[in-house]
Amino acid sequence: MKPNLRYWMMLALLAGATVGLRLVSHGEPVHPVNPLATFPLDFGTWSGRDIPIDRDVLKVAAVDDYLNRVYQSTGDAPVSLYVGYYMSQQTGDAIHSPKNCLPGSGWEPVSAGRSEIALPDGKHALVNSYLIEKGLDRELVLYWYQSHGRIIASEYWAKVYMVRDALKLNRTDSALVRVVTPLGRNSPQIAQARAIAFAEQALVPLNRLIPN
Repeated sequence: MKPNLRYWMMLALLAGATVGLRLVSHGEPVHPVNPLATFPLDFGTWSGRDIPIDRDVLKVAAVDDYLNRVYQSTGDAPVSLYVGYYMSQQTGDAIHSPKNCLPGSGWEPVSAGRSEIALPDGKHALVNSYLIEKGLDRELVLYWYQSHGRIIASEYWAKVYMVRDALKLNRTDSALVRVVTPLGRNSPQIAQARAIAFAEQALVPLNRLIPN
C-alpha cells in the first residue's frame, strides 16, 4: 500500500472513530479494581518513590486516577512509570497522546518506532518507542494504551476500539501507560532493553489494577 494512501485511510479511520464516539454513549464510568496508588513500591529488583504532579497539569490531563513514580534498581539507571486512568472518555476528556505532550514540555523527538514486549501470558504486543532529547539530555520513552485486556500502540486503533467498546460494552474506560529512562552514557539499545525489561515486570501488577 502506498504511503499516501495509508495516511489518508488512517485519517479517515480516525475521523470516523471521532464522529462515532459523538453519536454513541460515552460509557458508564468504570473504576479501577484498586486505586493505582496500590501498585507496589517494590517489585522484582525495583524500588520506587512517588513523584507529585502539579494540580494544573492534572486538570489538563483530566485523569480520574494516576500513578507517577521513579523506580531504581541497584547499579542501573532510573526508570519512571506514569499511568493515567480514565473511567469514561468524552470529547475534551480523553487520553492525551505523549506525542503532543512531550514537545510542549521542551522534549523533541529524535526517532520514533515500535518495540515488542512480552506479556504475562506469553504473547507479545507492540508499544510505541521514542528517543527524545532536550539540550544535552536524551531519554527513551515507551508508551501504550491499555484497556479491556488489550495493549494498543496506535492512537487510531485505540479510538476505534473505544467506539466499538462503547457500542458493545457501554464502556470507554482506558489507561495510558508510559515508561521513561535516561540514556546517560549508554546507547539507545541499552536504554530500550532496560525500559522493556521494566515494562514486562510492571505488567504483572498493573494487569490486576486496570479493568479487563
